[in-house]
Amino acid sequence: MRRVAIALAISLPAFAAAAPLQNALRPAGPQAAHIHDLWTLMLIMCTAVFVAIFVAFLIALVRAPRATERTLADVGVIRAEERRPTLVVSIALALSALGLIVLIVASVLTDRALAALPLKDGVVIQVTAHQWWWEIVYDDNEPSRVFRTANEIHVPVGRPVVLKLKSDDVIHSFWVPNLHGKKDLVPGHEWTLTFRADEPGVYRGQCAEFCGHQHAKMAFFVVAQEPAEYEKWAEAQRQPAKEPSNDAQKRGQEVFLSSPCIMCHTIEGTLAQARMAPDLTHLASRSTIAAGTLPNTRGNLGGWVLDPHSSKPGVAMPPTALSAADLQALLAYLESLQ
Repeated sequence: MRRVAIALAISLPAFAAAAPLQNALRPAGPQAAHIHDLWTLMLIMCTAVFVAIFVAFLIALVRAPRATERTLADVGVIRAEERRPTLVVSIALALSALGLIVLIVASVLTDRALAALPLKDGVVIQVTAHQWWWEIVYDDNEPSRVFRTANEIHVPVGRPVVLKLKSDDVIHSFWVPNLHGKKDLVPGHEWTLTFRADEPGVYRGQCAEFCGHQHAKMAFFVVAQEPAEYEKWAEAQRQPAKEPSNDAQKRGQEVFLSSPCIMCHTIEGTLAQARMAPDLTHLASRSTIAAGTLPNTRGNLGGWVLDPHSSKPGVAMPPTALSAADLQALLAYLESLQ
């Protein structure tokens, strides 16, 4: 356990430095670009209003009339002095109303632009939010081509993506700032979100609605790949898990199939067919484990198997008691699941 803890401590800083960042100010697709343009317009207008109000405040301080004794004879002068401020206030109200109208129109046009993405040849993906991980299912008209993964969404660059979103337990919120705005997931309802990634890269997403103790550790990654690279990845994901190629991996498979892991996880091509936890058929091909909590290294994987609550308190996965030899064999098997 001490060695696992040391491995965790060493790998986390490196992961933090290399991990992609959420950046709403760097749109990588048309939907995020529309939202960014609306935000920029609002920022400019609100800044202009703030500056105007501040300048008016300073002018009012400098030119504030001093207290003097006035008589009835001065009524006409007083009324003349009040006409200019009244005119200024009227103009300010008119400009404010005009600004609000501009923002309303811009908001409506942005909303329409977000819904105007052509969906021809789109990739359809079902995303189900759980406490605290994301189940990803790639739909296809041919059932044999449907496959599952977890916490990583691979998409082809330049093609529309249709996400069918739902929650399995509480209210979650799906958010990839570089690609689109937030979409709340309410249990019992299915929501649709469409986007297109125009730049290859890895974009971090996050649950943006407080959903329980480990809400902050419910991340996911959208990996935008060139179409040929994406098709190669998808075809590999459709394949069942590789058969163990050496004695350590064979022993590791035996440990997995005889442990409580089989009651929650799936490994296609084996007897493990449960759907309560992430599909592990191609676990080793993912960059992180525990929904973005830890980089997918041998040390982190070992620590997660033995005591997941040390990294993610309250998670549904229970600790697994294994001997050192069985743990190493299990890790050898899991690392072979490319």
